[in-house]
Amino acid sequence: MIIPSIDMMDGQAVQLIGGREKAIDAGDPRPIAERFALAGEIAVVDLDAALGRGSNVDAIAELVRMAPCRVGGGIRDVESAIAWLDAGATQVVLGTAAKPEVLSKLPRERVVAALDAVNDDVVVEGWRKHTGRSVLERMRELREFVGGFLVTFVEREGRLGGSDLARAEKLRDAAGGAKLTVAGGVTTVDEIAALDRLGIDAQVGMALYSGRMDLGDAIAAPLTSDRADGLWPTVVVDERGVALGLAWSSADSFREAVRTRAGVYQSRRRGLWKKGETSGATQELLRVDLDCDRDALRFTVRQRGAGFCHNDTRTCWGDDRGLGRLARQLAERVQAAPPGSYTRRLLDDPTLLARKLAEEARELAEAKDAGDVTWEVADVMYFALVAMVRAGVRLDRVEAELDRRALKVTRRPGDAKPKGQS
Repeated sequence: MIIPSIDMMDGQAVQLIGGREKAIDAGDPRPIAERFALAGEIAVVDLDAALGRGSNVDAIAELVRMAPCRVGGGIRDVESAIAWLDAGATQVVLGTAAKPEVLSKLPRERVVAALDAVNDDVVVEGWRKHTGRSVLERMRELREFVGGFLVTFVEREGRLGGSDLARAEKLRDAAGGAKLTVAGGVTTVDEIAALDRLGIDAQVGMALYSGRMDLGDAIAAPLTSDRADGLWPTVVVDERGVALGLAWSSADSFREAVRTRAGVYQSRRRGLWKKGETSGATQELLRVDLDCDRDALRFTVRQRGAGFCHNDTRTCWGDDRGLGRLARQLAERVQAAPPGSYTRRLLDDPTLLARKLAEEARELAEAKDAGDVTWEVADVMYFALVAMVRAGVRLDRVEAELDRRALKVTRRPGDAKPKGQS
């Protein structure tokens, strides 16, 4: 799989050659992160912090809230690593601080050891100092402490010279059970596919920024098909993972879907089609996932209009249920709730809404048996959803916040505040 990278310097996304010469200043990293997030996880590197001349902490913290990010660059102690994990980084990437005494104090699966090498000699201090230690030696020392390795071939970094697959395979074997990601020189989608077959991810920067590699082609590189027409079955789900229907993708439709960040598919009868062009039920493409066998896709979309199905239902199995449906109905009522309806009263009267939230929460706290708890939880959820849509907040945003909180390493005691304290 591809791991797109965003290297940060002076608040901007950049690409360097050999870690020294600035070749590309790509500007604001936020729209880049939105585009790269289609591929899943993004690697974000604070070059200023790595070089000891400042940091991009605020800008990177914003990216972490936007997309799944593994964060590296200048993380030199346990406290800094935990701060990034608490902020929602999926993983932290440690270079010179990747030592057993540091790594042993961090959750193994959330840590990547970065080993930068010039012809297999590990280099540090911004790739300027040779250590005399081989990459394989360092990997064997650290593999029991980390969930992954990032090995950068410095002599190839930013030069678009291609990757060394034989060398990568040896590193994968040395990684043991840790996941290996390689960077430096990956230039073609064929290399991404070849690395994926070896169980190795490819961290790519220069090839994407320079336009030499198309992001859609890069994401689709590992895909295979046993069909005569080469199509890939594509499960379409909404932001909450609810299946909307099944479609088909081709290399052309996939490339267009990623380019336009929209629901574009391959009809087996009509050719390339963009969902909602005639019906208005358009889709914003949020993320693409490949299945474990690399022969099927999942498109996560934000569905607009009546729904995915040509029968004007939310899904191809009829209307959906539960919190997602209720949240959408309440959002529609922000504008369309009839005068005098209870939802309209709640939307127009924040004092009433606050009182009902407190009342229902108290009744839930006092509920004893399963039936009463079920009833009171439903009440609390209804009023909480009204408060949510009144503020213009989507349910998937709340769920994303819960997911970020689950990534925290530091846990607060969770004691109740004194009565009357907000």
